[in-house]
Amino acid sequence: MCGICGIVAFDEVGKLNLTQIKQATSLLEKRGPDAEGTIHINNIALGHRRLSIIDTSTNANQPFTDISGRYTIVFNGEIFNYSLLKRKLLNKGVSFETNSDTEVLLYMYIHYKERCCEFLNGFFAFSIYDRKTKSTFLARDRFGIKPLLYYKDKHQFIWSSTLTSLMAFDFPKELDHSSLYMYLQLNYLPQPHSFINSVKKLDTGHYAQVDEKGKIEIYSFYNINSINTEKKADISYEKAKSKLIDLLGESVEQRMISDVPLGTFLSGGIDSSIITALASNLSNKSINTFSVGFKDEPLFDETNYAEAVANRYQTNHHTFKLTNDDLLVSFFDFLDHIDEPFADSSALAVNILSRETRKFVTVALSGDGADEIFSGYRKHMAEFIARKGGISHDLIGKLGPFLDYLPQSRNSKLGNLFRKLKRFSDGVKLTDSERYWTWAALMSEADTKNLLIKDIPTNVYNTRKQNLLSSLKTDDFNEVLLTDVKMVLKSDMLKKVDSMSMHNSLEVRVPFLDHRVVEFAFSLPTHYKIDGSMKKKILQDAGRHLLPAEIYDRPKQGFEVPLIKWFRRDLADLIEKDLLSEDFIKSQNLFNYKKIQELKNNLNSSNPGDSPATIFSLLIFNKWWKKHLS
Repeated sequence: MCGICGIVAFDEVGKLNLTQIKQATSLLEKRGPDAEGTIHINNIALGHRRLSIIDTSTNANQPFTDISGRYTIVFNGEIFNYSLLKRKLLNKGVSFETNSDTEVLLYMYIHYKERCCEFLNGFFAFSIYDRKTKSTFLARDRFGIKPLLYYKDKHQFIWSSTLTSLMAFDFPKELDHSSLYMYLQLNYLPQPHSFINSVKKLDTGHYAQVDEKGKIEIYSFYNINSINTEKKADISYEKAKSKLIDLLGESVEQRMISDVPLGTFLSGGIDSSIITALASNLSNKSINTFSVGFKDEPLFDETNYAEAVANRYQTNHHTFKLTNDDLLVSFFDFLDHIDEPFADSSALAVNILSRETRKFVTVALSGDGADEIFSGYRKHMAEFIARKGGISHDLIGKLGPFLDYLPQSRNSKLGNLFRKLKRFSDGVKLTDSERYWTWAALMSEADTKNLLIKDIPTNVYNTRKQNLLSSLKTDDFNEVLLTDVKMVLKSDMLKKVDSMSMHNSLEVRVPFLDHRVVEFAFSLPTHYKIDGSMKKKILQDAGRHLLPAEIYDRPKQGFEVPLIKWFRRDLADLIEKDLLSEDFIKSQNLFNYKKIQELKNNLNSSNPGDSPATIFSLLIFNKWWKKHLS
């Protein structure tokens, strides 16, 4: 696990930027604290920061060049089937100087060129420079576990693992207003776009080829849309459960390969508990497991369920009990070091979990991805009910006008119930795609437009939105999950885990996103995953023999960061005197201060709705804007 960056200069103007490679590389230090390397070749420069996981010797440091001196690679990620690929290459007569997956990846490219990506099982973002053809090859993994951003103009092509590192190079840094509009609705920005005009993320399952004259071609080597969601696997439910556990077991086994200490995140939920159970069964010694609990919010604390799993498998279990003050400290750390605006407040707990876990291990397995591919969210049950119809569906749909008069808030059980009923009532009247977007968003398009001063290009926004929702074509529920994978998983969940774990120099591996597991999940009929009473059905049933019964005998808990408490007290000055003050907002000239004031007033009302989440997203954005664009 590492950080990479690079630049290809097309002319003398671009060459002036080559010297910035040192600064761009140094800004990746948290992603790779163990070693740093840069190289200048002809009109290109490459940078690498290393977090040593496999073959920790200095021989495997990067940039890494093959024995012929023709090819040089910088690589972020892990190739879990590298031993199998290495044997394949040995049979072709390749000699190896290291035991690293980096060298295997480089020789896979040398022998198979762009087809090498099809052989890889793992997560990755890498670039390879060919001295003979003076061309550069870049690629990103199938589901976007690892990031890769790029910028191109007539002078240069630049890329990096982070936006902060990329911005060390000299190019125009102008805000993308359509991205801001989308971010304010969702609290995260869907890929492949960024907050800077002309900066994009290389899309998942894609590779790029760049020549010395500036021609860039981008191709897909893996398209999640190509998975046939109509032709279902001809397999019984019982056999499907067995096959699922077998596939997950293989995935976990591969992801336990490491030359440094390894453990698992263990939240007490089904997903991380199954991963922990499989890892324990595959290990010849007790594994390390890590949980966070919430000392000040006992309603949301699930550490007793995590401890039940840990006791069953006799793991070396570590529980970190967080106070609201701990989360507040994490907020300021998050605010100071955020790479680009991202306002999923659960990142604060992930930040602390990653920091504390890193004190014991360098690699952790997580349960991320299961909710998206097996239908684990509350919104999935709501969507299932909305599509099925029925008496309860019709009744709630007619309650909308009455719900407008009831207090709606995430901070009380009754207020949260009214909030959810109102969202359902509004959503059932919409088309499938508009309902999906409405339920994904925390602020409506109309309210977001009123918040912004600048008009958003409607055609640009609509094109982006339609691309994100393009999988919603029929009444097949798998298309909802496919949209989650394309939008929520890679731009919210994976973004959160990558940014917070890498901020703490921890590698997190995700067994549920082995492409064989994902493809099998999407081959299953909907009723194997969700019915009127159960979400994530096949995963829950497949894991019953592995887990304590009490893991199943309770509802799935969410966790809400106490934003309103903070905004009314601890963060009041940050809001009123700094990032959302009238002077700041008017000098910034992006937001309508009247609407900002309405949001602030809502914080002290009995009906705050989702205004705390919007205030949070504005604070995050304005801190980033102040640091990078003001």
